[in-house]
Amino acid sequence: MSNTSLDKHRYQVKTVVIDAGHGGKDNGTSGNKSREKDVALKIALKLGEIINENIPDVKVIYTRKEDKFVELADRALIANQNHADVFISIHCNSTPHSHKVKGTETYVMGLHTNEGNLDVAMRENESLLMEDNYTQTYEGFDPNSPESYILFSLYQNAYSDNSLNLASKIEKQFKSRVGRHSRGVKQAGFVVLWRTSMPSVLVETGFLSNQDEEKFLSDKLGQTYIASGIYRAFRDYKNEIESI
Repeated sequence: MSNTSLDKHRYQVKTVVIDAGHGGKDNGTSGNKSREKDVALKIALKLGEIINENIPDVKVIYTRKEDKFVELADRALIANQNHADVFISIHCNSTPHSHKVKGTETYVMGLHTNEGNLDVAMRENESLLMEDNYTQTYEGFDPNSPESYILFSLYQNAYSDNSLNLASKIEKQFKSRVGRHSRGVKQAGFVVLWRTSMPSVLVETGFLSNQDEEKFLSDKLGQTYIASGIYRAFRDYKNEIESI
């Protein structure tokens, strides 16, 4: 086989795993009328539907397609066992401090640079407290201990550059095409990203604690807009990677 053929095969994006955050006994955060697990699932399914319609040669795999609890380690395992080329985890944000805070954030694996990023990671990682034997599964990691997050400073993800690339494209789409307030690309220690072996992002699609954003994210059209923005970013990322 020629080097050209090898290179072409190496850089193809053939499989994407879409992860709807939380589920089952884990509601995630909530707004006045909505729950994160429900909103995340609807956006995840819509994203997969759009990818299937527009890029049928890409295999779409979900970590869940219904309201069920999936351990964080199992979500990453699904991606790794299926040799996914991209992992996209979908969530909703919340803050108890202010109902005015709004906007999207896309995270990649890394050490938090401020307390706000740490707070988001700690909240999302609390899901593992519902798992059996989580201390053994996650090598003694305690999601409620800020000190535990120092281990992520030692973690060098080989896919950091591509993860940042995809994350930047997602936030660009949210801002320019979907008309959302982008809070930018950020880094923090998310367990679900820690265990994945491919470019991976965690998308906070908006704040359910903000009445206007909760209304937007709970609406079918709003969910479609968000999913379409992520799709366009994924499409652009795929085209760019495969042209290298």
